Amino acid sequence: MPGKRLLVEIASYNTNLQGDEGVSQDLVDWLCPTLDVSRVRERKAPDIIAVGFQELLPLHLGFAGLSNAVINNRNTQILSQIEAHSPSKERYSLIAKVVNVGVALLVYGRDDSVARTVCDVQTQWTGCGPAYMGNKGAVGVRFRVPGEDGGIGEVYTFVCAHLTAHSHELQRRIHDFHHVVRTLIFPALPFSESRSPTTIYSTSHLFFFGDLNFRLAIPASRGLADPSQRSSLVETLTDEEGRRSLRECDELLVERDIKGSIFMGLREGEFWRFNCSYKYKLGEVDNFDPKRIPAWTDRIMYTTFADTPDASAESSIANLLYTTIPSYTRSDHKPVVALLLLPPSEPTAPTLPVLQLAPDYHPAPDPLAAIKRYTGRLLDRVLGYVWWAIVLLGAGSTIVGICNFVLGLGIWGWWNSSWWNSRGQSAEQS
Repeated sequence: MPGKRLLVEIASYNTNLQGDEGVSQDLVDWLCPTLDVSRVRERKAPDIIAVGFQELLPLHLGFAGLSNAVINNRNTQILSQIEAHSPSKERYSLIAKVVNVGVALLVYGRDDSVARTVCDVQTQWTGCGPAYMGNKGAVGVRFRVPGEDGGIGEVYTFVCAHLTAHSHELQRRIHDFHHVVRTLIFPALPFSESRSPTTIYSTSHLFFFGDLNFRLAIPASRGLADPSQRSSLVETLTDEEGRRSLRECDELLVERDIKGSIFMGLREGEFWRFNCSYKYKLGEVDNFDPKRIPAWTDRIMYTTFADTPDASAESSIANLLYTTIPSYTRSDHKPVVALLLLPPSEPTAPTLPVLQLAPDYHPAPDPLAAIKRYTGRLLDRVLGYVWWAIVLLGAGSTIVGICNFVLGLGIWGWWNSSWWNSRGQSAEQS
């Protein structure tokens, strides 16, 4: 008999570098969506909840590695919210948390479900900013849930990413993804004969999400690409049929489903059913910033061992809910959330089920991954502490700190020159 179907919730939010101020104290709309707005009638507490953040805190603090206070506050806040609003007051435990600069991931398990059996927990991180720094990059959590009969069970891998921004940087985003695949590496799979490190694709279930920064590339022939037609574009995007007509302009969909250059094997829900997640005026529920073309930059993708490469548009994972949360106004992004019902587990499977990949796709770890990652981290720390000192000098302002530093250098130079001149005059007089 097949095992039960686990319910997984994925939540992602770019908080715009605001630290503890980036998320409201009431997270119920985002982290506790009711299933009565999804495709099932029964309200059920998720077995696994993964919460990802991008731009978690100001960059100088992230580079310096001073994120513990923020991530610990986030953990306390998230746990209190999901437990307070779970259908039957279910309890949750933190399975793992990991942060690199401003990209963070916290994964929770329900105590009466996976949390009591989860094992082989691992975390990883990588940077894909300049010189592999962590202002852009990804973090990952992997763990195994044994079968109900004590068998091997299945492996779950969650990846939260923040890829290169700006409309003209499409190729850089594609490069970032492949860098993440090659450098966000985990130890060998449990019960595997191979002892070699593995990529994110060596798993039973893979979830890839975050601020991926893919934009709408509207051809000039459609007219809506002209800046003078921005109001018409926004009006088109407020209607589901209008969004559906523009989905073919979504860079991510084109590169993944048509060109096959990125996110190999990953599936996604119907993102065009909800409003674009970026870019909004701060403090506004539904007003886009006219300086940017709206886009679905924040995405949630997934695949499972039961999905086959020859049916890339289908998945054995049922997407019950996929939407944005418009009420969050402290960032220029809107949070996204998905509820995913996994296929039945195979409790008596003799081997660990893993993803089925296309015959021509063979992801492999970069042999220089560790060198690249720690080079980036070293540069992060050097820049972070220097920047942090400048901010302290400026009483919280980088610009004021730089001005104070330059002014201080000028005063020191003047004083030093005056001192030496006075010494010289004294020497001449003597």
